[in-house]
Amino acid sequence: MTISADVPKSPLTGFEDNRLIRQFAYIGGRWVASASSRTFSVTDPATGAWLGDVASLSAQESGEAVEAAARAFPAWAGALPQERSHLLRRWFELILAHRQDLARLMVLEQGKPISEAQGEIDYAASFVEYYAEQAKRPDIPGVTSHLPDAEMEVWLEPVGVAALITPWNFPSAMLTRKAAAALAAGCTVVAHPSHETPYSALALAELAERAGFPAGTFNVVTGDAVAVVEPWLVDPRVRALSFTGSTEIGRLLYARSAGTVKRLVLELGGHAPFLVFADADMDKAVDEAVKAKFATSGQDCLAANRFFVEGTVYDEFCRRFTQRVGALTVGAGLDDPDIGPLMNARAIAKQEEQVADALRAGARLLIGGRRHDKGPLFFQPTVLADVPACASIMREETFGPVAAVAPFDSEEEALQRANDTEYGLVAYLHTRDPRRIYRVSRALQYGMVAVNRTKVTGAPIPFGGMKQSGIGREGALHGMHAFMDMKYVCRDWA
Repeated sequence: MTISADVPKSPLTGFEDNRLIRQFAYIGGRWVASASSRTFSVTDPATGAWLGDVASLSAQESGEAVEAAARAFPAWAGALPQERSHLLRRWFELILAHRQDLARLMVLEQGKPISEAQGEIDYAASFVEYYAEQAKRPDIPGVTSHLPDAEMEVWLEPVGVAALITPWNFPSAMLTRKAAAALAAGCTVVAHPSHETPYSALALAELAERAGFPAGTFNVVTGDAVAVVEPWLVDPRVRALSFTGSTEIGRLLYARSAGTVKRLVLELGGHAPFLVFADADMDKAVDEAVKAKFATSGQDCLAANRFFVEGTVYDEFCRRFTQRVGALTVGAGLDDPDIGPLMNARAIAKQEEQVADALRAGARLLIGGRRHDKGPLFFQPTVLADVPACASIMREETFGPVAAVAPFDSEEEALQRANDTEYGLVAYLHTRDPRRIYRVSRALQYGMVAVNRTKVTGAPIPFGGMKQSGIGREGALHGMHAFMDMKYVCRDWA
């Protein structure tokens, strides 16, 4: 591991604070390059332009990050909650103070529209602010003694080093949601950002350093996922693992962590249904359908993939939804379009494959369906109607701007189709019948249900899914408790 004090040259210029552009890992309070000088390239998905080279650390160097976090843990765990709260609050203030630079950096490496990137920075900061407050009030349960002459207490203690693995689609918010909760709990952190969007995580590390977090408390390790993460899975000093990503990778991490019986929080894939009943407010249903499908260009585990619409209003919904989709703008993120580029060529290929498969199965193409002329990673906003259950888009997560619509005739049919998936993250429901709202919300096998709206997430809510959409919850007190062990003490004064 090679220590470096300099920021290497990069085309990422023109920021108000160029010191936010970091291309080395952050370990033990130092910016470090790989001892072998290995790097990986980061490119702009909108243009394909090279943005810079970032340090690619080895498995040994990843282990050194755990060592740094383990050394820092006793002092951080023993710090007063008010001390942890103060540093988190300072980090929150710095994130907001650098909102524009952080958003622009995200657009360049991730591609999302600038207004969405600014919203994500606000969202990311909200978790730091929330856990700055919760650090002082972990809500410890009390115990009433059932034994004579005995006093009983329950304590919550930090588990130890927490490993965090974050995705490319929300490169800032997914890191702060995990890290702020872990740090508030008294854990130290080793984090691995996606190799496609490392700059956002490194900028947050720069701001954490400025906030005054002790060396080793917060570490960001860049490089190949296998090289970086594998040592963490088998290291007994890593007591908790939090991952956001695909169900397939989540299963692998689950299995590989079994040998050290880690605390796991897995936020995995989604395949959200969007149910529209005949009594729904059609204007609102269409508005919310566009938001639920096309935010982040559809690259969101919360994105609505399958639209089920009651038969008597099906044609109207398809017509109005298609009109709205046809008006969406497509372009580079800094131009603030509705739809930006997808992350990589694999994502484009998946859209093409799912559209072609649906059409072969008998679906109708209402709009879109092809690559967009803006560039190789742009895809037209697409609506498919009459999509049968056998089509792959009805079984597999889409992660792109393609909506699949199908009719239903009864509440029972709608629920059967909505629940017919291994996923269970979020479901969307539109109806004005209060009894149906209760029945359907109860019957939907999802960790979160949005009724007559799309936006449901935020720092105070327990985010997570059922079935193979994950384990545990992020946000709320649940998110902090995920990094804490419960200790029961039974005391006799004799």
